[in-house]
Amino acid sequence: MNIVVCVKYVPDAQGDRTFKDDNTTDREGVDGLLSELDEYAVEAALKLKESGEGEVTVVTVGPEAAADAVKKSLQMGADKGVHVCDDAIHGSDAAATSLLLAEAIKKSGEYDLVLAGLASTDGTMSVVPAMLAERLGLPQVTQVSTLEVEGGTVKGRRDSDVASDTIEASLPALVSVTDQINEPRYPSFKGIMAAKKKPVETWSLADLGVDAERVGLAGSWTKVTSFAKRPPREKGEIVTDEGDGGTKLAEYLAAQKFV
Repeated sequence: MNIVVCVKYVPDAQGDRTFKDDNTTDREGVDGLLSELDEYAVEAALKLKESGEGEVTVVTVGPEAAADAVKKSLQMGADKGVHVCDDAIHGSDAAATSLLLAEAIKKSGEYDLVLAGLASTDGTMSVVPAMLAERLGLPQVTQVSTLEVEGGTVKGRRDSDVASDTIEASLPALVSVTDQINEPRYPSFKGIMAAKKKPVETWSLADLGVDAERVGLAGSWTKVTSFAKRPPREKGEIVTDEGDGGTKLAEYLAAQKFV
């Protein structure tokens, strides 16, 4: 089984994340890493590969530093990587990103399954998997916490607050997984050394046959128009209970429209 996993290089959530002057995410002034939620998709792909035959290809779209997301995936056990890197990509929104991923996946060769994480930890929109499935003409099995592949069928369980649904689709298909599906492995020393010899292809927009006007800030359907830093937390109000503490608490909650 040939599996493609879409991964993203994101700013470290522990860093001081902000925007640049053009209202795009600053990916240069802060340390970055493989999106944590994508690690679950990589792990799911590796488990499927280990249960049979085939290979795992990871695909990412981003600046030069995004190669680190591919590198981490290869260290975990993926077989090869694809990095779409072009200055014109800067500022691409979800729709433009799904276009680039779709073209890269088509160019990478035959595949049986496309995997993605629940969402990126920087955008948290969780829409790219659905957009990507539409562009590739694939059935989508999204936000699942279990994954089974048998014959030509993929099946997963989607959990909600009120029910659990089992979703099934014929291959090839696109699946996005939640952080409940597994526990991603840490790269071993052997895996780190082996990753150095694994092939990674870097493609530009020209390699994909994508017009620069369809991506980047100019080609994106959505843009951030403004941003402001989160205001500092204000000192909380201390209410002294003099027999009317419950009343004061209720009045406060009502004033804040919590009740």
